[in-house]
Amino acid sequence: MTISFRILRPSRSLLRFVLIVGSLLAVGRSTSHAAEPEQWIPLFNGRDLEGWTPKIRGYDLGVNFGDTFRVEDGVLKVAYDAYDAFDERFGHLFYNQPYSHYRLRVEYRFVGDQVPGGPNWAFRNSGIMIHGESPETMTRDQDFPTSIEVQLLGGNGKDTRTTANLCTPGTNVVMDGQLITRHCTNSTSRTYHGDQWVVAEVEVRGNEIIRHVIDGNVVLEYVEPQLDDRDDHARSLARDGDLMLHGGTISLQSESHPVEFRRVELLPLDENAR
Repeated sequence: MTISFRILRPSRSLLRFVLIVGSLLAVGRSTSHAAEPEQWIPLFNGRDLEGWTPKIRGYDLGVNFGDTFRVEDGVLKVAYDAYDAFDERFGHLFYNQPYSHYRLRVEYRFVGDQVPGGPNWAFRNSGIMIHGESPETMTRDQDFPTSIEVQLLGGNGKDTRTTANLCTPGTNVVMDGQLITRHCTNSTSRTYHGDQWVVAEVEVRGNEIIRHVIDGNVVLEYVEPQLDDRDDHARSLARDGDLMLHGGTISLQSESHPVEFRRVELLPLDENAR
C-alpha cells in the first residue's frame, strides 16, 4: 500500500496575518524598550527648605524674614502673615544648584489677599527665575536677580490675564530674529481665575531656546537669552565681555501676594540632544 502525503501550504491571508502580528510584536518590544521613564528630580522634598536659600531685599542672604518661605502640609508657601506692610521686601528662594539644559515643572496657585503696601501690578503675581545670577552677587537692597523670569499671574475673576509670560530683569532675548528689550512679553495662555492649581513647565536649552508651556501647549518661546549691556549690574556679570547666558540659578519669587507650590521638579536634558 502506498501512502502519499500532501503538503498543505498556508493561504496568503494566513501568511499576511502572521506577518502583521509579528510586526506588531516587534514594534511593541522596540517601543517598550525605548519608552524608558523620565527621571524627574524633585527639587522640593515636601518637608522643608533643604537645598534652597532665601534672599529678601533689605536683608542678608539666608535671612528668611517673617518666615516668608515655609513648608506646611507638604506645600511650599510664600506667606506674609508676619508683615505689617510689604515695604518693597521683594524676595527670592534660590535652589542651590545651577542648571543649563533641563525641563522645570511647577504646580502653583495663588491664595488669600495681597499684603498691604504691595504694588498693584503684583496682585496674584509671582515667578520662576531661570538663568539667574548667584544670590551672592546680589546687593543687599537689590529687588530682583538678573535673570529670565517666567512670570506667573492669576486672574482677577473677570479680565484676561495670561500666565507664563516673560519678564527680563537685567536681560534681553531674541524673538523672530529681533532683540527684545521691553521688560515683559505676554504669552498666549488662557487666564486662570481663583485658587485653582496650575501646572507650568519651562524647557531650557542653554543659550539656544527657551519654551514656556501651559496645559501641555507652548505659549511662548525665544532664543539667545543675554545680559542687558544698558544695565550696570548686569554688565558686571559678563565674563570676558560675553553677554550670552548659557545657564544659571533657579529661584521662586515673593512679590507681595501669597502663593503656594506643591510640586517643583526638574528633568535634566542632554546638552547634545535637539
